Amino acid sequence: MQRDQLADFLRRRREAIRPAEVGIADGPRRRTAGLRREEVAMLAGMSVDYVVRLEQGRSSQPSTQLLGALARALRLSDDERDHLFHLAGHRPPPADGVARLARAGLLRMLDLLGDTPALVVSDLGEVLAQNRASVLLAGDHTGFSGDRRYTAYRWFTEPAVRAARPPEEHQHQARAVVADLRAAAGRRSGDAEVTGLVERLQAASADFRRLWAEHEVAVRRADRKTFLHPRVGPLLMDCETLVTPDQRQQLLVLTPADADTRERLELLRVLGVEEFPAGATGAPRG
Repeated sequence: MQRDQLADFLRRRREAIRPAEVGIADGPRRRTAGLRREEVAMLAGMSVDYVVRLEQGRSSQPSTQLLGALARALRLSDDERDHLFHLAGHRPPPADGVARLARAGLLRMLDLLGDTPALVVSDLGEVLAQNRASVLLAGDHTGFSGDRRYTAYRWFTEPAVRAARPPEEHQHQARAVVADLRAAAGRRSGDAEVTGLVERLQAASADFRRLWAEHEVAVRRADRKTFLHPRVGPLLMDCETLVTPDQRQQLLVLTPADADTRERLELLRVLGVEEFPAGATGAPRG
């Protein structure tokens, strides 16, 4: 671990980012050129004290999970992220492991979308990053572990997840989830992560087994879905999906499908301010 070089790199990258690039208001009292340490800590989901110790070269070796969070918070490019891992004494994620880290370009697009709900999802349905508008719409889905990371697993094993959608949409959603997973399994033939997930889903859900046996295949590119929000009521959203060339990550952008939904989203943004501390308007920890 190259502590001094790691400290210098983190400090310089923090100072190079304008607050607006990560969705943080640049108030009149700001004296620092880039982000404050507490803002990096908030975006990365770690303590301010740990960020300070990292920048002062006094920290223990950060884990790969912490490095991934820092890479997202600081909007590092793929090369910069690999450099960060090297300085911390870790191997950068291999090509197959990069899917767990949202691509830097997609993170920048999340920031640019502002009040439009958007999220970055892996080809297996793991939410890698969300902007604040997406969290207000559907909650923070980036903190799950184990099989609960995967949208398909939660849909077929947790009734509360299905309760957030109208009953008349359940069958369509279930088929779409399974068909999308089928497409990923075809592209990643023999991949232990995919085959293991499918086997565990078959063991956990008879509904999944039935749909999987039908062998429907479709990569989700566009859809319309209703979110039953507990604070503002039903929200009818159009979902557009942009897929990376290797098809390992997707950017999902959600826009209101009618005037009523547009008004409710505006209300939700106002109500949401009460739940976030001042300055905490950047993308949530991904």
